[in-house]
Amino acid sequence: MTNTIMLIHGAWLTPASWERFKGRYEAKGYTVVAPAWPTHSGTPAQMRANPPAGMGQLGVKQIVDHYEAEIRKLPEQPILMGHSFGGLFVQLLLDRGLGAVGVAIDPGAPFGVLVHPTAVITSLPVFTTWNAWNKALPFTRKSFATGFANTLPESQLAAEYDAQIVPSPGRIFYDVVLGRGAKVNWKNPRRAPLLLVAAEHDRTVPTPMVRQNYAKQKRAPSATDFHLFYGRSHYLCNESGWEEVADYCLDWAVAHLPAEAKPKLAAVA
Repeated sequence: MTNTIMLIHGAWLTPASWERFKGRYEAKGYTVVAPAWPTHSGTPAQMRANPPAGMGQLGVKQIVDHYEAEIRKLPEQPILMGHSFGGLFVQLLLDRGLGAVGVAIDPGAPFGVLVHPTAVITSLPVFTTWNAWNKALPFTRKSFATGFANTLPESQLAAEYDAQIVPSPGRIFYDVVLGRGAKVNWKNPRRAPLLLVAAEHDRTVPTPMVRQNYAKQKRAPSATDFHLFYGRSHYLCNESGWEEVADYCLDWAVAHLPAEAKPKLAAVA
């Protein structure tokens, strides 16, 4: 019986970015866990003011190993759901044979997916910063507004930035480009079902990248689907209409659980 959901956040964010999804899923009777990346302790304001020690040296493999350890503490294989870099981590965890089913929302792409020009422009501050692979990099309000939450009303930008945004380890971006810890076996016969979700106006992981990722993941024999949400940005899990995103992702995941893993939940009024 799979009644557990693990939510995996992306770069520039913390588990706080899942609070809306978490509350909605718990109201349906699920057990929801949302572990933070290693070094991601403290409030967003605290981390912006004083990035935790070691954050700059955090790499992809270290983060995925951390989530594997968290999964192995659970009494059952969970539904894995990740956003952005968290969507990449979901794919890497599924490739290790972990998770009953996976959902990757606006996912960072495993090694082998070509980077879209818009994503190159959005990520320029990372790759133009000296020694970025050893630094915890700040995420500016301008970058948040133009490349991350570009469909969010201007009146909401400041509050969402203050509540959610933290520095990110620069090393993870280089790991993906170089394929360090970011490769999957596209034809993996043991990979669980996987849904890849894109947002029409995403400038961080543009739709063509998600479609290309989907085309490669389809080489595996297990169920693999793609869904596009129109009118949304990379911040689709926290902008207007997030409920539709949350419900679609969970409904797909439950529909594609192995029969013996279907959760039995109490009815919710």
